[in-house]
Amino acid sequence: MTSDFEAELRAVSLRVTRPRLAVLAALRDHPHIDTDAVIALVRAQQPTVSHQTVYDVLRALTDAGLVRRIQPAGATARYESRVGDNHHHIVCRSCGAIADVDCAVGQAPCLTASDDHGFVVDEAEVVYWGTCPDCATARTSH
Repeated sequence: MTSDFEAELRAVSLRVTRPRLAVLAALRDHPHIDTDAVIALVRAQQPTVSHQTVYDVLRALTDAGLVRRIQPAGATARYESRVGDNHHHIVCRSCGAIADVDCAVGQAPCLTASDDHGFVVDEAEVVYWGTCPDCATARTSH
């Protein structure tokens, strides 16, 4: 899988570095994680990597389109490596768990604005809110 990451980095003209490979691996294995979790996972493999390096890597990967930064209202920023397909998210109001939701119907951008105000719409971002199965079960068992 490392060679896939190396090819992805080279395809967007980014140098292949150990921190970049470690961040990509962390996001592949743990979608929707916050910066602190990324730092912990990277440092488990590379203890000398600084916080700033991980922040810089996340920014570079996001700017290059290899990583997507999401930040549901009231939540900390999260990162994922699933990019380019205009999927959406569902967030648990209780525990903050996040899951991917594919487009409801049709092709991207999935939704048609009731009034596009003259904009050429090329993407829609939807966040569904609710209660995850674990939290719903916990509520009914109390």
